[in-house]
Amino acid sequence: MPTIKIDNKDYDLDTLSDEAKAQLASLQFVDAELLRVQAQAAVLQTARLAYSNALQAALPARAYDEFN
Repeated sequence: MPTIKIDNKDYDLDTLSDEAKAQLASLQFVDAELLRVQAQAAVLQTARLAYSNALQAALPARAYDEFN
């Protein structure tokens, strides 16, 4: 008898209605997608930082306004 805990209450999965099972599946899908997107955002933030550091290293030692 597989169970799931929702709001500190245990529910037998086999006794849930089809609608409840569908809502649970949708919730689990969204939770997984949120984790995937958060991981992707972390990768993009890391890449952004690397590009920013590379840009800083590629800039001339003196800025344009320092020449005037």
